[in-house]
Amino acid sequence: MQIKIQRDTKCESFKIENAITLLSALYEIKQTQDATLTFASGCKSGICGACSVRVNGKEQLACAYKVQDNDLIEPLNYHQRQRDLKVDKTKPHQKLKKAASYLHSYIPSTLTHQDELSLHIQSDCILCDSCYSACPVMAVNEEFLGPFALTRAYRYAKDKREDDAKSIIDAVVTNGIWDCTLCGECSAVCPKGIDSKMDITNLRSLAVQHGHMDPNFATASFGTPDFSGGFGFDPNGGF
Repeated sequence: MQIKIQRDTKCESFKIENAITLLSALYEIKQTQDATLTFASGCKSGICGACSVRVNGKEQLACAYKVQDNDLIEPLNYHQRQRDLKVDKTKPHQKLKKAASYLHSYIPSTLTHQDELSLHIQSDCILCDSCYSACPVMAVNEEFLGPFALTRAYRYAKDKREDDAKSIIDAVVTNGIWDCTLCGECSAVCPKGIDSKMDITNLRSLAVQHGHMDPNFATASFGTPDFSGGFGFDPNGGF
């Protein structure tokens, strides 16, 4: 079996013999063929998110992905590459603070089992940055907060123990919820099954409740008040 790895300046091919997961293949290459190959790993159990890479153009956890012949392995998008498949995740993770994704003002509240379940899935994020790498908005707006930061913001905005949800909402209206295209790429690649697209949609609803609106509406044209050609149709044209 052979796989290709995008390194700093070129794509190199390596033959592997005994690997099952991509991570084990990377270790095999490092131990038997090229000791300079650089990548990140941690728990090796799909929990820490350290080993996330792109395989054939799709984000995967190397420790969970079953390696296939002719796979192309690349580092995550929109991250500063340190070497080979190793990237710096510092800047993306700083956006958690920008998104105010934490408890602001605690009020005592008893959580029911249903309340706990409603917070469970968003709390499963392992910060692997797969959703961030898959997001097409990052290609045109590097200040976009990104899916995992917005998911974390939603997790706290809907927490019954949060007495200042508005502060969280206010923090995600710029370079945040209205910039998302709702394409769903983030949800498709999340190894924990988190639906960031739906979380962002729900954040938009919360934002409206707190007095915000989609800024795109402010510049939209809906025709003239007398409907003479407005709204994209001719009122005398029939159906």
